[in-house]
Amino acid sequence: MTRLTVLGGTGYAGTAIVGEAAARGYQVTALSRTEPADPVPGVTYRTGSVLDDRAVGSTIDGAQAIVITLPPRGELAQVFAQTVDRIAKMASDIGARLGLLGGAGTLLATADGPKVYQTPEFPAAYVSDSHAADEALAILRESSADLDWFVLSPPLGFGAWAPGTATGTFRVGGDLLLTDEQGHSEISGADLATALVDELDAPAHHRARFTVAY
Repeated sequence: MTRLTVLGGTGYAGTAIVGEAAARGYQVTALSRTEPADPVPGVTYRTGSVLDDRAVGSTIDGAQAIVITLPPRGELAQVFAQTVDRIAKMASDIGARLGLLGGAGTLLATADGPKVYQTPEFPAAYVSDSHAADEALAILRESSADLDWFVLSPPLGFGAWAPGTATGTFRVGGDLLLTDEQGHSEISGADLATALVDELDAPAHHRARFTVAY
């Protein structure tokens, strides 16, 4: 049984990932600042901050995989990249695989660039979030080769405002934003969770970023 720790396991994405992993038989522990509204049976929930090394260390102890689903806002607004760096080093120390849910804004808008968050159409309110996520991705790309990490960047239309339904069918891409024939870039919470746990089940992206969308 794979032991998985999800940091941010009670948020929109974290809740979906925790549920999918538990359903597949993972031994899941979730750390977040709040208690879950609807706890998943069999999951161990702990409350605490990812800025507290003691809380993180005790939660990831024995983990074989760690997934960070926290957004670069609130207490992480100014220290997101540094926090990812700290947790990455902790993951490396215990030999755990590290997954990070990255932002859609860091994906390339076209094959030759720019990045989505650098385009005029990108909402100004989310530029700082995307810049922080971009810094975190750069840190992971420069990390020690001993760390096996992956980043999953969702499409632009991913979020609690558009939960969608599970289809079990989606496309997998690399650094380029995926859109359909109508220009939509979407995926449900359930299908994103499926894609992430698929990566844990059968690793295909080592020290690399990928994306998924319909």
